[in-house]
Amino acid sequence: MAVKVMEPYRNLSREELLNKVYEFGAAYEKNSYSCSQCTVAGLYQVLGFPDVLVKAACSNAAGTAWQLMGTCGGLVGGIMVLDYYFGRPIEHMSNSEVIMDPNINDLFKAQPIARMLLNKYVENYGTFTCANIQLQTFGRTFYLEDPEEFQKLEDAGGHSDPSKAPRVVGNAAKWAMEVLIDQGAVEIG
Repeated sequence: MAVKVMEPYRNLSREELLNKVYEFGAAYEKNSYSCSQCTVAGLYQVLGFPDVLVKAACSNAAGTAWQLMGTCGGLVGGIMVLDYYFGRPIEHMSNSEVIMDPNINDLFKAQPIARMLLNKYVENYGTFTCANIQLQTFGRTFYLEDPEEFQKLEDAGGHSDPSKAPRVVGNAAKWAMEVLIDQGAVEIG
């Protein structure tokens, strides 16, 4: 069963809704940092799922715990929201035996949906890793745990330039919403 978007956004067209989610994600990234958490927060503004999901996305920022070695935080945050709607519930899991249906089958149903968002990244950036997206966006990578490196990121427009990190997060939120709509989890109008 599809959920409706929050009341203030129910009269928006698909394109207007996707633009609104993009704006929320980008604005959160500009003002709050953490690609994963800001992607989830942008979607939260429109969908109103439990806010604990926003908190749970916090440490996935900057290629996993600010190490730049992993998946883009925006992609991780988007997949977290997709899994909130399509993921396997605890009651379909077992710690004592392998149960194919619904346990393992639910897992196999959720993975292709997450892949849809990953494919958007590959189509648009040619990658889904934090370091490679930074390299494309800034011409270099930044080790964000080092205060001097973080300042260099900021000086390069990291969060103030809408074409930098806010764009990546806005896209992640928008693309996740597209998947949610296209897969029937979210009803617009």
